[in-house]
Amino acid sequence: MQTQNWLDLNIRFLAVIFLLLALFGNQGWADTISGTDGDIEISPIVHSSVQLEYQGFVVQVDPWAPIDISHAKPADLILVTDSPGHHLDVVAIEALSKQNTSVVIAENGLSKVPNGIVAKNGDLLKVSGITIEAVAAYDIILGAPEHPKGDANGYVLTLGGKRFFFAGVTECVEEVKALQGIDVAFIPMNIPLGRMTPKAAADCTKILNPEVVYTYHFDQGWARRLADPSFTGPELPGGLSIEDSLTAFENELSDTNIEFRRANWYPE
Repeated sequence: MQTQNWLDLNIRFLAVIFLLLALFGNQGWADTISGTDGDIEISPIVHSSVQLEYQGFVVQVDPWAPIDISHAKPADLILVTDSPGHHLDVVAIEALSKQNTSVVIAENGLSKVPNGIVAKNGDLLKVSGITIEAVAAYDIILGAPEHPKGDANGYVLTLGGKRFFFAGVTECVEEVKALQGIDVAFIPMNIPLGRMTPKAAADCTKILNPEVVYTYHFDQGWARRLADPSFTGPELPGGLSIEDSLTAFENELSDTNIEFRRANWYPE
């Protein structure tokens, strides 16, 4: 009898746990950083897609839906850095838009988002009460895939008293090096043709000297396998694994006080 009662209690306990996970399980995916009046939640979603939330105000950067994004929240503000589908996904934008959502885009996305607010490199905007600076994002090492100067944006966003930098797909160009007072940086790594190697990405991070850094857009093989599941090419030139590249980046920052946060950008 005692054994049966013990089993019944454990079953009820597990049922409660599963119910709580079902109700609140998606809330544990966010990192936080302290803002002026409370925490700012930072939720890496996939590849270069990020969600910020502060006091109920939600920002989505490059929303993309190759995976289930039902855990992402409808946005008050959406920022789009470039025109390829893994940055500008009209289906994801629609899914995460409310009636009054503002969508800021680079000029190259205007044909896909005709009602978007165009930001050119160097523009300083105030949208939905938020200050946004459009930063040039382009290649130094030339060649396909090409990211020409003036075509795409990075963004500096001020939220909760913190300055967030979403670099987009860029190398450490002069416009990036000139940024000041960045608190949280999202830096691309492992871009094809040897752009933004772990060392180059770390060197750029040192120049920015943020409190926190995330690498993103770093697993090109994962993105390629979405289109071609049979793709089995090397993850990176020289046979370097993605995990090794993250460790190399982290090691390059070992002599700094910058906090590197590894996020799960690439779910199985």
